[in-house]
Amino acid sequence: MILRDALRVLIANWDGSYTVPSRTLYPHQWSWDSAFIAIGHARWSPRRARTELLSLFGAQWEDGRVPHIVFNPAVPDAAYFPGPEFWATRSPSGYATSGIVQPPVHAMAAWRAHLAEPDHGFLARIYPRLVAQQEFLRTQRRGIDGLISIVHPWESGMDNSPCWDLPLNAVEPMPDGVCRRDLAHISPAERPTDRDYERYIALARAYRDTGYRGTCAFQVEDPLFNTAYGMAEHTLAEIAAVLGHDPAPHRAEAERITAAMVDHLYQDGLFHPRDAITGCLIRSGSAAGLTPLILPGLPRDVANALIGTGLDLFGLKDGVLPSFAPAAPEFDPVRYWRGPSWINLAWLVWQGLKDRRPDLAAILADGMISAVTTSGFHEYFDPFTLRGHGSGDFSWSAALVVDVIAEHGLKGVPLTARELGQQAGARGEADHIGDHVPA
Repeated sequence: MILRDALRVLIANWDGSYTVPSRTLYPHQWSWDSAFIAIGHARWSPRRARTELLSLFGAQWEDGRVPHIVFNPAVPDAAYFPGPEFWATRSPSGYATSGIVQPPVHAMAAWRAHLAEPDHGFLARIYPRLVAQQEFLRTQRRGIDGLISIVHPWESGMDNSPCWDLPLNAVEPMPDGVCRRDLAHISPAERPTDRDYERYIALARAYRDTGYRGTCAFQVEDPLFNTAYGMAEHTLAEIAAVLGHDPAPHRAEAERITAAMVDHLYQDGLFHPRDAITGCLIRSGSAAGLTPLILPGLPRDVANALIGTGLDLFGLKDGVLPSFAPAAPEFDPVRYWRGPSWINLAWLVWQGLKDRRPDLAAILADGMISAVTTSGFHEYFDPFTLRGHGSGDFSWSAALVVDVIAEHGLKGVPLTARELGQQAGARGEADHIGDHVPA
């Protein structure tokens, strides 16, 4: 049963207070992974969803940034590169972390955890941390046009997207000290090239050497990152209202970022990244350009054009969303973020389609379920064959499919919370098992 298999993955990857993305390639806590995983946890164990998020925000820096990796001190340094020694930094609470960030999808996860099991105490604890996360991005990363920049491809979450090829060309590769731990687990044909990694490490080292506050050779205004930032403000308005705070500033900020994206990143039916250094739009075929569909304030004509592009360029009617347009010369159906289908990207677009085009949303939901049914809970999938690639037993694939099934159902029939519990196993039993998985 697909739900039982999904919970098996989540329970096996639980480390006591958070969930690792996978036991092989990703043995620590990753920022946006934990947010997506919490969304799935909220469907069967809201307590675990709250714990997942509070664990991550326990490593938040004083400036408000939420690091993209929180390192588990029990894991040997050699297990993952670049590890704690490379980043050479700790959060105020003493956790060894990286110094870069990932898309701020955490407010959505916190709100879903609360809706699943209302807990004002949890909201009161997490709200100021979420606000501080947004404030860091506003003060440290906002440009004159109001958009948020990323300073490393890893901050996009879509690390190896062809979108980054052009701005990365300005980065001098640094082969010294690069250690490819990933290739011990995954075929080189499915991972970034050595030259890509050399540039990634060069960028990370240069940013580290500024104390994680300086300017970088890579500064890009990414549609997905800005969408996550805008959606966080929409969600924070909901949380603020529950807590008795003024939601108006959050709503105004959400409107500002949406307008800035339309003004500066939208062209010809798709949102594109922009090089913040040159001011030039990076015309691409990335499916990240469809994610602004999730923004409630997106103009209707823009949303309709995005849906048209999704149908024409990405084949949405087929139910599987490639991460890059198959007709583009850079497309690769099996290499990391250069074409494979990812459950989290499809889930974000599904969120944007549910109210705008429920017929397409249903097709996309069935496609996500079909991918994991065909190949298991892999990290990503060939969009044509649905063969799984990357890490197996990947946590956000399992978590988000739990969320999809809970809302969309199997064969289009939604499940009530009780039915979900019956098919996935009693919530109390699942929690009990999870609490005894060795850390």
